[in-house]
Amino acid sequence: MTAPGEYLDTPLRPYVLTGGRARPSRNTVALDTLLVASAREQDLPVSASRQERALVRMCGRLLSLAEASAHLGLPVSTVTVLASDLVDSGHLTARTGIPPAARTDRDLLQEVLDGLRKLR
Repeated sequence: MTAPGEYLDTPLRPYVLTGGRARPSRNTVALDTLLVASAREQDLPVSASRQERALVRMCGRLLSLAEASAHLGLPVSTVTVLASDLVDSGHLTARTGIPPAARTDRDLLQEVLDGLRKLR
């Protein structure tokens, strides 16, 4: 129970935090995307939410979207929208993993290694 004049810090619904959007503005922000702050928390506009400020503060060091979601206690979909907005505004930088097409083929490397061993 709260005393008169006090209020409970009730959590906001995810659609309130994202402005009613369910999808991010970019598709490059995924669960394993690494986020790093490219600006200070003080550089955010006055209209930035507490969650956005916390996300920028957390991303002072490299942090994955999944980790940020766990630390904020928000659904991944909500943090994806918030992170996408912060990437668009230049406050966060998103680093994605190596795409599957660019990864080195393990079988090819094994064949090269076997060929080098035969040269001895």
